[in-house]
Amino acid sequence: MKDIKRSCADCAAISCHKGDGKYPAFCVSENMDKELKEKAISQYNGEELKMMQVAALVECDGYGHLTRVQETIDFAKRMGYKKIGIATCVGLIKETNTLAKILRSHGLEVFGIGCKAGEVLKRELDIEPRCDKTGVNICNPILQAETLNKENTDFNIIMGLCVGHDMLFTKHSKAPVTTLVAKDRVMGHNPVAALYTSNWYYTKLYGEDEQ
Repeated sequence: MKDIKRSCADCAAISCHKGDGKYPAFCVSENMDKELKEKAISQYNGEELKMMQVAALVECDGYGHLTRVQETIDFAKRMGYKKIGIATCVGLIKETNTLAKILRSHGLEVFGIGCKAGEVLKRELDIEPRCDKTGVNICNPILQAETLNKENTDFNIIMGLCVGHDMLFTKHSKAPVTTLVAKDRVMGHNPVAALYTSNWYYTKLYGEDEQ
């Protein structure tokens, strides 16, 4: 196996959170480029500084007793957002219907768009014909983003967009984006369940080097 550059992905100490000074030799905080840190800190200003401050308040006030849905609503209200966009997988349209009702009950305006809106055939983007088995029309995250941009949404929510499609949506969205549902058809849209069982049922997650 080739040498691995260790990082926070390999840490179990989390001394950066505990403040106990027990840093591993590869600790990213302890070995950090000071100019990089200062550059990052300098970028927290204006709207982004407000987002950081509000996020901290939502975490502090909701820690351990508010659901992600409740925290999302709390964040939107504290930021002063009025119009919420939802980019949804059509496979989660019922859940999106419910979410829209909840958001509206809190006085928020909602506009949602499904991934298949526009009905563009996969062959128009030269997608392999075998992919038609999951539907002949593409998921269209750029169209979803541009539609919500046209609607002038203040804040957009991802509801179960596919891996890759979520990236394209986020890239093209003018409004800030949060993910409420991360798609995982096998795990009931709870991706971390595969990690909890990776040393038992889901050992197949590991590549050959880890067998």
